[in-house]
Amino acid sequence: MKATSIFGIVLLLIVAVLALISVLSVPSAILLLIFGFAVWTIGYRYYSAFIAAKVMCLDAGAETPACRVNDGRDFVPTNKYVLFGHQFAAISGAGPLIGPVLAAQFGFMPGLLWLVIGSALAGAVHDFVVLVASTRRGACSLADIARQEISSPTGKILSLATFLILVLAMAGLSIAVVNALKSSSWGVITVGLTIPIAFIMAFWMYVFRPGKVLEASLIGVVLLFVVTWVGGLVPPQSELGRMLTLNENTVKIILPTYAFIASVLPVWMLLLPRDYLSSYMKIGVAVAIAICVFIVHPNLQMPAFTKFDAGGGPIIPGPLFPYLFITIACGAISGFHALVGSGTTPKMLSCETDARFIGYGAMLMESFVGVLALIAACVLPQGDYFAINTPPAVFEKLGMVANQVPVLSAMVHENLAGRPGGAVSLAAGVAYITEQVPFLSGMMAYWYHFIIMFEAMFILSAIDAGTRVGRYLLQEFFGYFVPQFRDMHWNFGIISTGFLVSFFWGYLLYSGSVSTIWPIFGATNQLLATFALIISTTEILRRTGKFSYAMVTLLPGAFMTVITFLACWLNFSNIYLPLAMKGNFAMGINAFLSLLLLAMGIWLILDSVRIWSNILSGRKAKSTV
Repeated sequence: MKATSIFGIVLLLIVAVLALISVLSVPSAILLLIFGFAVWTIGYRYYSAFIAAKVMCLDAGAETPACRVNDGRDFVPTNKYVLFGHQFAAISGAGPLIGPVLAAQFGFMPGLLWLVIGSALAGAVHDFVVLVASTRRGACSLADIARQEISSPTGKILSLATFLILVLAMAGLSIAVVNALKSSSWGVITVGLTIPIAFIMAFWMYVFRPGKVLEASLIGVVLLFVVTWVGGLVPPQSELGRMLTLNENTVKIILPTYAFIASVLPVWMLLLPRDYLSSYMKIGVAVAIAICVFIVHPNLQMPAFTKFDAGGGPIIPGPLFPYLFITIACGAISGFHALVGSGTTPKMLSCETDARFIGYGAMLMESFVGVLALIAACVLPQGDYFAINTPPAVFEKLGMVANQVPVLSAMVHENLAGRPGGAVSLAAGVAYITEQVPFLSGMMAYWYHFIIMFEAMFILSAIDAGTRVGRYLLQEFFGYFVPQFRDMHWNFGIISTGFLVSFFWGYLLYSGSVSTIWPIFGATNQLLATFALIISTTEILRRTGKFSYAMVTLLPGAFMTVITFLACWLNFSNIYLPLAMKGNFAMGINAFLSLLLLAMGIWLILDSVRIWSNILSGRKAKSTV
């Protein structure tokens, strides 16, 4: 390594350590961002470059599946910045927004460390290597990679496990937007109008003005600000306002219906423009929030660690270890990303070397969003944070006082108390910061609903991409029995599998709540990331034969194995089994799935260790891919 590189790494490490030490005595939100930027820079500038050059050996001249197939429906060569937008929009659902907010129950320090360090060493590596491995195998699924690298039985088991985890992930991602949109006509109007905006952008970029991405982007961004304003023009008590003030169950039906439609339409018509629009909005808003933090430099009112670290918290009843990691979820590492990285994105990658920017870079951007969400939660007074994120009866037992919630509720024109799930407290926290910016004061209601739309766009982007990936998985799985299902142009196969995916996760969403859906979403989502890291370790060992290179995925994979196996067992024994024993059928399903996925994980690890042993002893040929 060059001396200048070593100097750069050392300098950035010093900045990171100083920021981390300083925030313990001066609880300024700015120090959290400084720590994050220092670590993210080291990760992208140096670590990802090493992985790209030495471990994955990227080749700019290699033909990608998007260029080879180019069918205009699923395989579409895409500009790397547009594809970065899709990747970022698809992977950054509720996780980086909701997980850090809920994990603030443990204090700001545990969440900060896992969001920043975990993303650089585990999450971004996971996304990067899976994307490359899938691209080199014709954009095949993670299960197909497992079949090729480990064994056929493991591939089939992982195919089923992946689908089950995807269904749970969709339900987990959706529950946050349900709690944000229910009983809010302003939110429903604003979020609903983003769908026709995506169609306008699609036809502008692909029909009316082909290739004019900048024009379509400007139209989309301007219209987003307009529809947020339009939503506030409809009085909640008017006939239209009452009609659009939807109850919880109605929202739970609308979301899977939307996902079904999005999953069967051509990818360019809704998924790509919506994700590109979402990425502009997500990155733009994230940067704007960061600027506001630097202007306002708010203090963190949540301590570095809280009394709930040992367990017994009102939001997350379990202890910090392992529940912090499965609660943070997508902000640091996520198995759902492996579905996108082996589903939609490799079908649109036009150059193999773009995978570093798209895979590793998009995950760091998601981590940045996660830290901002953590800040938004922690700048609220502690009592107000818990008043929003717990039911009134639970908050009353905490013995805390919520001084600001009545004031904030009046300012945003919504009742904020007793709305758990993280989405509402995140919007309130961001609005609380922006209200203190001189030229943005007096607009708190607008900014609150703008952030609600911002959150919903995050989540809807992940829902439509995830449902499409689920369709791919079901078509692949059914193809073992009826080969025609593997034909990605067979309309019956497309529609039937899209419907089944939407119905399965829609049922779990309809029958659950935040307290029952999020734990299994977090645990199984992280379990899938563990699977992906183990499979990637096998792929690297086969291709390079070097154990030292395989350590980039083996070490985070081993850590995640401990976390996820323990979390799945605690979910089964402490949450779902007791509820199932009381006759709750949906919780019985969750209990069964927790054990089933745990058993599948044990199988995968044992079969992988067998392959590793054969490779290292020279009994197994290296991969030619």
